Amino acid sequence: MTINVLICDELPVVRDGLRALLSSESDINVVDTTDSGIHAIMLVRKHRPDVVLTGLSLKGLSGIEMIRRLNQEIVEPSPRVVVYTMNDGSDIVADVIHAGACGLLVKEVSREELRSAVHAAARGQVMLAPRVAQRLVHWFRRQDSQPEELLQPVLTALTPREREILVLIAKGMSTEEIADELTIGNATVRTHVYRLRNKLELRDRAQLVSFAFRAGLMQMSMS
Repeated sequence: MTINVLICDELPVVRDGLRALLSSESDINVVDTTDSGIHAIMLVRKHRPDVVLTGLSLKGLSGIEMIRRLNQEIVEPSPRVVVYTMNDGSDIVADVIHAGACGLLVKEVSREELRSAVHAAARGQVMLAPRVAQRLVHWFRRQDSQPEELLQPVLTALTPREREILVLIAKGMSTEEIADELTIGNATVRTHVYRLRNKLELRDRAQLVSFAFRAGLMQMSMS
């Protein structure tokens, strides 16, 4: 299956470099590039890409606001968004995940890591660079606020196994990694993820990650 990708960055040299890297992959097709957040939304409507690869600094509309709008409107299913940035501060990481991105890479990412992130996003998986995942954990540990109270009753509807799998998803683990961790089959993991999405009325893994943190589930797992 060919993965259609839209590339967004304000710098031509970055857009061209990413296009050259991804275009060399036989199963990836770069449908277009842009330096504008507003134009990116128009291009998503036009091309219906599987994955949007974006920086955070865009003309007219920030990368984070563009991600929010992509997840709130336009096409269904909306594209998976992978962010790459030089700024991997914990607050930025949290903002990107809460906005709805399913991947976050630092700009010195290798060609293989970039390719893997695009493929993971196309499969609906969450892909975080190791140091990015660490930043997200540090951000959460710094928070003084309590978990969102309205989400607490929803957790009671989840089985212990579903909670366990939700925590592993929030840690960035793939279906195969979760199956290995819990010694269960890949199909069983996919069934649990499907049930989680239905129970929580969430669209994809990125929203499951955001829910896990906002509901305080990650805090419980680290205590």
